[in-house]
Amino acid sequence: MRHALLAAALLMASLQIAAQELEPRSYVNLPVGETFMVLGAGRSDGDVSPTPSSPLQEADLTIDVGVIGLAHSFALAGKSAKVDMVAGRTCYEGSGIFLGEFVEGRRCEYIDPSARLTWNFYGAPAMPLEDFMQWQPGLVIGTSLQVVAPVGTYNSDNLINAGSNRWIVRPGLGMSFRTGRWHYDISTTVKFFETNTDFFGGNRLEQDPLYALQFHLVRYFNKGRWISLNGNFYSGGENKQNGVDVGDRQENSRWGATFAMPLSRHHSIKLYASTGVVTRIGSDFDTYGIAWQYRF
Repeated sequence: MRHALLAAALLMASLQIAAQELEPRSYVNLPVGETFMVLGAGRSDGDVSPTPSSPLQEADLTIDVGVIGLAHSFALAGKSAKVDMVAGRTCYEGSGIFLGEFVEGRRCEYIDPSARLTWNFYGAPAMPLEDFMQWQPGLVIGTSLQVVAPVGTYNSDNLINAGSNRWIVRPGLGMSFRTGRWHYDISTTVKFFETNTDFFGGNRLEQDPLYALQFHLVRYFNKGRWISLNGNFYSGGENKQNGVDVGDRQENSRWGATFAMPLSRHHSIKLYASTGVVTRIGSDFDTYGIAWQYRF
């Protein structure tokens, strides 16, 4: 019973968190030949909004995530490009009313790692750092492709898994524009999900593509500091179990804020927070965290 609660909650919550990324400055030009390492920690907690037919009610969920990432910028066809990889570990706990009984539980597992290639094919000439410091930014247009590999913790005998046991591919297209101390960017992505043929109980789990649009307004300050207001909207992602619609199509949106500042020539930190604005089906989470970046 306890695991059934968390399985129902996490199935919806994992889909929601996978869609709620708010990533300001994803399509800005970068000097080439630079390598970065990022360590981050975040927490999401809130309520699950189940489908009308779900036996799960009054569910609360808390998810703690620790991640490590590496990124490297390079030249591709004379324009700037970047490859980044992220891996991490998560601990989650939840409670609620399942079939009239109060249940709760907690587990810690490894999440599926991801890799992404971003290429700014317009308005972003490839330059070393010395030349980049003299460059005047303007309109930048780019594309990206992210792949999530199913190598996180997964056991089909468990109802709860941090890993998804399926490949996920997310192409994206975005643009950014800077004028003076203001920066604007907008991007769109779509996630395609492989079918999980080894879902709990020998079931087959399919998911429709999940479409997302996000936008950001960034204000730069002295000494490399900046703050951004972020928002997104995502739709789709309905699940089918053994060919039967679950009825959990998402039409949700979030907003949030990010603040970043350098600590020295090689070190910087980033603080972020976001909350759900509209949640039709899924998890209405408040999310906040911190990330430390080191430039080699």
